[in-house]
Amino acid sequence: MKKNSLEVIPLIDDFSQWLIESGKSDNTIKTYRAVLNQFHEWLLSEGKHLDQVTRNNVQTYMINLESNNKSASTIEKAFVTISVFARFLEKPEIVQNIERKQKEKNNEVVPQSLEASERDRLLSEVKQEGNLRDIAIVYTLLHTGIRVSEICALNRKDVEINKSDGFLIIRNAKGCKKRFVPLSTEARNSLKKYIDSLDSNHEALFVSNFDRRMSARTVQYMLKKYNVNPHKLRHTFCHELVKKGIDIAIVAELAGHSDVNVTKRYLKSSTRDLESAITQTFL
Repeated sequence: MKKNSLEVIPLIDDFSQWLIESGKSDNTIKTYRAVLNQFHEWLLSEGKHLDQVTRNNVQTYMINLESNNKSASTIEKAFVTISVFARFLEKPEIVQNIERKQKEKNNEVVPQSLEASERDRLLSEVKQEGNLRDIAIVYTLLHTGIRVSEICALNRKDVEINKSDGFLIIRNAKGCKKRFVPLSTEARNSLKKYIDSLDSNHEALFVSNFDRRMSARTVQYMLKKYNVNPHKLRHTFCHELVKKGIDIAIVAELAGHSDVNVTKRYLKSSTRDLESAITQTFL
């Protein structure tokens, strides 16, 4: 039986709900919906369906946008939206190695990250507050780079802490293992102190004051009083690894990037740091 557009729209609604739970802003969700609807309409015109999208469909769509003289930024916005949708579908392979029109280098957006002094201030302030849960959340986001949706989805069983090391198990929506993320000493210690302080048997690792699993919005609200957000902490993690010379493929694996080109954004930021170092030294 042939599907029509009305049968596929609920999938976009499910995607929107997933974005809300991931802590995306209303404007971001509105943009993603609009772009995905355009992709959906194009797929229908090609006799394809959104719930069965393939890598070939995505590549053909990128070519179609370029042939219609769409700007590089418009094409990139479409690709980013489809990439997020692919993560929602748990089909990262459909956006791997997609060729598309590149933006001019001068227009590339470098993800914002925290300076060393800002990191020190953040850690100092959250420690002064003394909330073991919030301290553990800040250290985990800053020292593992996991997404806010991933930290909210963590269960106690997903934290492995030994005497000399530890790691997090990041799972997909079906509960299957996606990747392991090692814990720094400070992240490990803050998580252990927090876990040892718990008197609830809740399976969720991070629980709200109402004894419910913390939502992305709750984490964002908590961080707002320190003038930071989860995205900036994730960007800081990736930037620091690149800055230390860690192989870009390893950074991509730790961050859970399905496309290494996403990780390469941090290379430009690192280059600026190197240029600054030379200027300060030999001025």
